[in-house]
Amino acid sequence: MSNTLLVNNKIIAIVNQKGGVGKSTTCVNLAAFLGMKDKKVLCVDIDAQGNTTSGFGVKKKNISNTSYEVLIGKINIKEAIRNTPWKNVDILPSTSAMAGAEMDLAKIENRLNRLKMQLEHVKNDYDFILIDCPPSLSLVTLNALIATDTILIPMLCEFYSLEGLSQLIDTVKLIRSKYNHNLDIEGILFTMFDPRLNVTLQVVNEVEEHFKGKVFKTRIPRNIRLSEAPSYGKPCLYYDRYSKGSLAYESLGLEILGDKSIIKDLVLNAVGVKS
Repeated sequence: MSNTLLVNNKIIAIVNQKGGVGKSTTCVNLAAFLGMKDKKVLCVDIDAQGNTTSGFGVKKKNISNTSYEVLIGKINIKEAIRNTPWKNVDILPSTSAMAGAEMDLAKIENRLNRLKMQLEHVKNDYDFILIDCPPSLSLVTLNALIATDTILIPMLCEFYSLEGLSQLIDTVKLIRSKYNHNLDIEGILFTMFDPRLNVTLQVVNEVEEHFKGKVFKTRIPRNIRLSEAPSYGKPCLYYDRYSKGSLAYESLGLEILGDKSIIKDLVLNAVGVKS
């Protein structure tokens, strides 16, 4: 696992080419927790669905300056960053306009480094920059992989997820060899975790065997509060501070910060994992 305890100004891309694995939920709630711990956080939403944007209560209808305009070089990133109501968390929002970024980037010089170039302007203003990537290995996602220090991979405990993980790791190796030599895996995070299913434990065992030291101890359980919170435009940690979902993301945040007391009994009981 990457050691964040001694690292400042760290960029983490939350990436998986499969949709519905909890990327935006992880981005929103991890950012909220880090902010609570007095870390200054920027969330960069580069997904056309804009779930991280709406997850912080930002109304997308009237936004004109977004990650799309930033990526194509129309504006500077500082013109698009917005404050959120949540402690120490800012956001670079996204709207459906991002759907056109792929075609536009293809026509632009230095197309793979657009996000990296923009983040250089603000990297020293934040302790953490979290990038919520689209569910594809597109030019937009490649921009994130080149700009980031590490990747956090949320995944479901399903066998199809293993195939997707293998494809993603191949892409990471390619990016590391050609463009971002220091790219590392922050960790693999199991989401919507249900220990009662045999397939869950089989997938966990296989991933832990092949990625020793790169799998978070924290598991994110299926939790109704995590599902409800976005409809209120709130991180779950502000919607229901002591729900199982909130406590699990607190545990993840402590794990990323390098806290030795990361896995709380309450969280372990919530997901049925034994310490």
